Amino acid sequence: MILRSMSVGTAALTSVAMLAFAANSLLCRLALEPGLIDPASFASLRIASGALTLALIALPRLGTQSRGGNDYVAVAMLIIYVACFSYAYVSLAAGTGALILFGAVQVTMFVAALRAGAGFPPPAWIGLTFAMLGLVCLVAPGLAAPDPGGAALMGIAGVAWGVYSLRGRIARDALLATARSFIYALPAVAIVSLATLGQAHASPRGMALAIASGSITSGLGYVVWFAAVKRLAATAAATVQLAVPLIAAFGGVALLGEDITPRLLISSAAILGGIWLVLAKRARSA
Repeated sequence: MILRSMSVGTAALTSVAMLAFAANSLLCRLALEPGLIDPASFASLRIASGALTLALIALPRLGTQSRGGNDYVAVAMLIIYVACFSYAYVSLAAGTGALILFGAVQVTMFVAALRAGAGFPPPAWIGLTFAMLGLVCLVAPGLAAPDPGGAALMGIAGVAWGVYSLRGRIARDALLATARSFIYALPAVAIVSLATLGQAHASPRGMALAIASGSITSGLGYVVWFAAVKRLAATAAATVQLAVPLIAAFGGVALLGEDITPRLLISSAAILGGIWLVLAKRARSA
């Protein structure tokens, strides 16, 4: 419905960006198969290749802002997101991880909106309740429950990415701000890699997957998303991201042989349906 209301160009850009976001989950899960690459090395290569790609694209503008224009809160959130994302996927399926990640992102943004004084009509509160119950259902102990440590790390990654996204909203140049964040995150991820040097290992395939995640689905993916988001209403931009966990889940089934469990289906319906209800009602109220 949302894609139908867009122009062909905007719909194409949006679809490519959503595929790139979902591919990040699939590439990370593929790379962290036993013997390919360790999480710290994956995170470092992802940040380094993303920084190089974004720096090349934003090169003419990199020196146009003063040092005071750097957002170190955004840099810290990016570091936390990438590190927790990488370690979480050691034990999570692609679809489950993406669902926890984007569920936490949206909840973080809703809380920020509440703190800023945004109004929520009663149906939106119902939707938010459904989304929270869906997250609880997904991670509650049981036979098909995801690893609690991995789920917790992915939840932290989602909160960090939500805050990072909110910081990006106030940036005058989102592409330039993202390039700077990736560049300034390099020393921190390098320190993490050095601290875990004893467990480090990286095969050529694992390194290639990490570089693809950083340069293509992160670096170029963000460029495409910035081009699309300029043409989207804020509610539409948030709503289309609900497709990412579904793409990741079906990609995990097709490429990784993962199972879609009843718990995942029920949780997905509650989380994505609840978030959609919140966004729809907020848009109607606005």
